Amino acid sequence: MKAFKLLIFILLLNINPSEAQVKEGKSSGFYQLSFVALDGAKVDFSDFKGKNVLIVNTASKCGYTSQYADLQRLSEQYEGKLVVIGFPSNDFGKQEPGTNGEIALFCSENYGVRFLMMEKSSVKGKHKNAVYQWLTDKSKNGWNTKEPKWNFCKYLIDSKGNLLQFFSSGVKPLSEEITSFL
Repeated sequence: MKAFKLLIFILLLNINPSEAQVKEGKSSGFYQLSFVALDGAKVDFSDFKGKNVLIVNTASKCGYTSQYADLQRLSEQYEGKLVVIGFPSNDFGKQEPGTNGEIALFCSENYGVRFLMMEKSSVKGKHKNAVYQWLTDKSKNGWNTKEPKWNFCKYLIDSKGNLLQFFSSGVKPLSEEITSFL
């Protein structure tokens, strides 16, 4: 029995830190998350295994709202490798006052959005949704504590469910800062 435990210990020493965190559950929780889309369908994040995921808090009446178009282009350009997910929120300047139906219509008619859009929810503070709790709690995601400071902040998750990077609102979706990870 001691030899078996020693073998396990030796094997664990050969695992890099990010794999060890995933094995210990420190950053593996992404695939356990789910959320409700604008159309009311439940979306299980386990469906995204093997793909990068870009999560963006969105708003329809913001100076950054035009990023919807580039998010759609990014989604198309990296189809099969990247899933873009929008999280409409009214947390910043009350710039997303619409209902889920109004948000869906606005995004489709004005920006041709076909990437996944979740139902309107809070992304900061004590009422933030479970996805943003994971994104901003280092004990859950492995390293990050940054909440969005404004609309269109971006979080990139790799194909293994690890949070890779946080990008502020001013980072454009098609910028090399983001695409270099894809």
